[in-house]
Amino acid sequence: MEFDVVIVGGGPAGLAAAIRLKQINPDINVCLIEKGSEIGAHILSGAVMDPRALTELYPNWKELGAPLETAVTRDRVTFLTQHGFVDIPNLMVPGCMLNQGNYIISLGMVCRWLGTQAEALGVEIYPGFAGAEVLYDEKGAVRGVATGDMGVGRDGQPTDAYAPGMELLAKYTLFAEGCRGHLGKQLEAKFALRTESDPQTYALGVKELWEVQPEHHEPGLVVHSAGWPIKSDTYGGGFMYHLNNNLVSIGLVVGLGYKNPYLSPFEEMQRYKTHPQIAPIFKGAKRLAYGARALTAGGLQSLPKLTFPGGVVIGDDAGFLVASRIKGSHSAIKSGMLAAEATALALAEGRSADELTAYPEAFKKSWLYDELRTARNFKPWMAKGFWLGSLMFGIDQTILRGKAPWTLANHADHTKLLPAAQCEPINYPKPDGVLTFDRLSSVFLSNTNHAENEPCHLQLRNPAVAIETNLAIYDAPEQRYCPAGVYEIVRDEAGQNPHLQINAQNCVHCKTCDIKDPTQNINWVVPQGGEGPIYQQM
Repeated sequence: MEFDVVIVGGGPAGLAAAIRLKQINPDINVCLIEKGSEIGAHILSGAVMDPRALTELYPNWKELGAPLETAVTRDRVTFLTQHGFVDIPNLMVPGCMLNQGNYIISLGMVCRWLGTQAEALGVEIYPGFAGAEVLYDEKGAVRGVATGDMGVGRDGQPTDAYAPGMELLAKYTLFAEGCRGHLGKQLEAKFALRTESDPQTYALGVKELWEVQPEHHEPGLVVHSAGWPIKSDTYGGGFMYHLNNNLVSIGLVVGLGYKNPYLSPFEEMQRYKTHPQIAPIFKGAKRLAYGARALTAGGLQSLPKLTFPGGVVIGDDAGFLVASRIKGSHSAIKSGMLAAEATALALAEGRSADELTAYPEAFKKSWLYDELRTARNFKPWMAKGFWLGSLMFGIDQTILRGKAPWTLANHADHTKLLPAAQCEPINYPKPDGVLTFDRLSSVFLSNTNHAENEPCHLQLRNPAVAIETNLAIYDAPEQRYCPAGVYEIVRDEAGQNPHLQINAQNCVHCKTCDIKDPTQNINWVVPQGGEGPIYQQM
């Protein structure tokens, strides 16, 4: 199938790009594929949204019914100790961390709304189709993607339900897969897109959605916390957002540059809820949903080269999230719009399969570039520890206004894990099933599903490394950094002969294993289209 433009990924960046292309020229033939079973199925974010980019895309988004319904009414920034807290006055909080004029949203619901707008403009949207392979022409330029075969058995052979993938060819292909995109990382390697940039750095967000009692609910309240349960040498913090209808989203973000292989972001999230300032809010409440997702955090200096012959990377596939603001949806939308405008210009000039240089040029002239440049030292400072990082970033923002004459470097997260022998094990309490829970009951709430008889989408480059290196040196950290219970060391009846068991059916597509594995031995590839979580209000 041939199109003018193929877009891989139905998140805010991909949908915004599709919409902008049709706004510029309704005759542009646009196809968008999404690996989730429906638009929004794999979308997970906090989320507080700055409507700036959406307003540029749709100035009348309120009249059109965009699901931005809960305006932020109050910011609360607090530092937690194990049993106490200290609220930070807003006057002492860098302005980038405050949320006046923003909205508490379900990003999945926003994407579903964007999907309806795109379809109304004539965009062909195909959910349930995963981009499995990049296609190249005889000159080496990207000429589209192939979707994955369906109905392949665990042995790699076709089953009775076999259906071959489709080749989707385009003059330009836009990659909007989200954080650590399966195809995006291949493009980075093939076209050496990181030659002049730092390694990307990441964090893992673990989130739950609850329905709380009315007396514990304050619509529009945004709470961000630092400190307990995360130690000061580890980047991260908690959030709690009060939506309408007695709904509260709560989560913990843990930087994946942490050193202790015994740390479990999932368990830290469960502990976070037990704090005396937090637990009372969930008395008599009901947990509705659970999910987890990695997010990019490196900022401007970790952006790859954005273009290559025949295509571009946009949104979190490139790493446009603004970590200091804890926001990425507005930057994803803006990056998609900028790429679309460059693509439409090229098509109008009769071009194809070349580099869309107008896209990075427009980015460097945009407010998004200014925002990322102002915040560029946030993650490098915070990687040096909470106290030093907070002090120096505070100086950077309040005194230097983000215009420091230096840019600090980022370093790859997988290189930072220490051997287990150098670290102290962490004794996490058992879940009570009321406020705190185990992984499997949590994954159940994510509506995750994978066919049992299919090739494993979590591939080991060398199976022996899982035991000879990961277990022997790091005590198999994949058992703890995975928030879905996918990885398990199994031994025989005598407690000998360990091997790594991969429970791929539990995978919520967070990509943490692909990022944090210390030997980079785990390669996350797309499973059959339509599989994975089905998030409803996340």
